[in-house]
Amino acid sequence: MNPFIGIGLKAPHYKQVLEEHPPIGWFEVHSENFLARGGNIPKFIAKISEKYPLSLHGVGLSLGSAEGLSTNHLELLSNLIKRVNPKFVSEHLSWGYVDGIYMPDLLPVPYTKESFNILKRNILIAQDALKQEILIENPSSYIEYKSSKQSESEFLVDLCKSTGAKILLDVNNVYVSAWNHAWNAKKYIDSIPENLVREIHIAGHSVKELPDNQILRVDTHNANVCDKVWNLYNYAIEKFGPIPTLLEWDADIPSLDALVAEASKCEPYLLSHASNAGVVNA
Repeated sequence: MNPFIGIGLKAPHYKQVLEEHPPIGWFEVHSENFLARGGNIPKFIAKISEKYPLSLHGVGLSLGSAEGLSTNHLELLSNLIKRVNPKFVSEHLSWGYVDGIYMPDLLPVPYTKESFNILKRNILIAQDALKQEILIENPSSYIEYKSSKQSESEFLVDLCKSTGAKILLDVNNVYVSAWNHAWNAKKYIDSIPENLVREIHIAGHSVKELPDNQILRVDTHNANVCDKVWNLYNYAIEKFGPIPTLLEWDADIPSLDALVAEASKCEPYLLSHASNAGVVNA
């Protein structure tokens, strides 16, 4: 078992994980599934956290919201952090909350000075409330704003440098967005300093044909990782060295054994570039 390789912890697998202790290095859980007043969490999560490192991956903090962060959400997340002592706490470069309404999606922000200042303020508030560094994940995107003044990677790097946050590099998202917007995926990775990346996500995605015959790639997390994403992952590991890597699979969830097998495909890439960072350990 390589301690750098993780998978998402899914409800159909809770019992099997506790009974069989699969050969995986760590698990990721979505923070919002376990936010509870008083910090109470299900017993099975407490038991799993005793045997495996956990990371908390959020989808609802809405770091890009101009009206600021929910103090209640931050309080509940802080309580959860105290209970599970996570390996990482991460969120998205996105927004999804306005006028008291939560959107059922991770919506992109324009890469402008105004957005930068909003995100910087919110990230600093979040890190202060949670008393720890957070990781910011690059989004998958399907539209671009004409008002943007920077590339996504430049914006993300500057944001992390100004807040002390680090990057969760989603390689599948880089590939999906690069395809959809005709970016150069390798140049995106090249533009990120080695010392900012703390975690990598890989996943499968879907291909949709639009009415005008254009092809859109959609970050659906419901399939095996495609060869092009594996190639890009290898490129990222070659640059950054062995980085803790999480396989995301959130829809059409296969068996636990199938998830472990797919995640284990990271192993040769991590080992082949182990010299970039010395010994591979979590």
